[in-house]
Amino acid sequence: MGERLRLATGVMGNAASLLLYSTPILTMSRITRKKTTEEFSCVPYITALLNCLLYTWYGLPVVSCGWENFPVVTINGLGILLEFSFILIYFWFASPTRKMKVIAILIPVMVMFCITVSISTFVFHDHHHRKEFVGSLGLVASVTMYASPLVAVKQVIVTKSVEFMPFYLSFFSFLSSSLWMAYGLLGHDLFLASPNLVGSPLGIFQLLLYCKYRKREMKTVESPNNWDVEENDEKSKQLQIVISESANGKS
Repeated sequence: MGERLRLATGVMGNAASLLLYSTPILTMSRITRKKTTEEFSCVPYITALLNCLLYTWYGLPVVSCGWENFPVVTINGLGILLEFSFILIYFWFASPTRKMKVIAILIPVMVMFCITVSISTFVFHDHHHRKEFVGSLGLVASVTMYASPLVAVKQVIVTKSVEFMPFYLSFFSFLSSSLWMAYGLLGHDLFLASPNLVGSPLGIFQLLLYCKYRKREMKTVESPNNWDVEENDEKSKQLQIVISESANGKS
């Protein structure tokens, strides 16, 4: 019963993570349409890529015992393909300065992953120590991934606008981290549960922030319209006075 519940939670976690990893499609379509990355940051995509790489490796039989973490491998393997696609699109339309930033972050990430694979394969010779090593690094990468939208959070607070912090990214981040936290706890796997104990509250914080500044943004949008109406009414009155004066002059 416990194993079935864990599997069911893993399947739901897969679905939520798929939605989370697919969320940037909306951002990428906007970037492609406008042919510019605007104020969007590349950090969330690169940290998500590192997270997917490490947890795909963590779930494979080389590190885990058999296919005990098969749901982890499937979703993170798909996540690798999606995140690589997003990074390529971002890089293609980025300014030269932003391209250098992508390269400066991406190369150390790939080097770090290759070193992780090498050490876990050739230095450690049992599953227990391999899981501890890769899981510890995955834990740090996961926390970084869930915290990376804080780059956008800072911008939201400064600009008082949620334009560059998509709602669905925050929502699916919260949903995904909550389900994977449950999956890790059910399997007594702290390396899967621990980072999501951080990710879930961060997701709630981003949602609360979105609601707060979304309301302000709506008020800001509404108030100019009211001013426009008042201005138009004033212009109409002035026009009526001019027409009346012209009519009186002719008579």
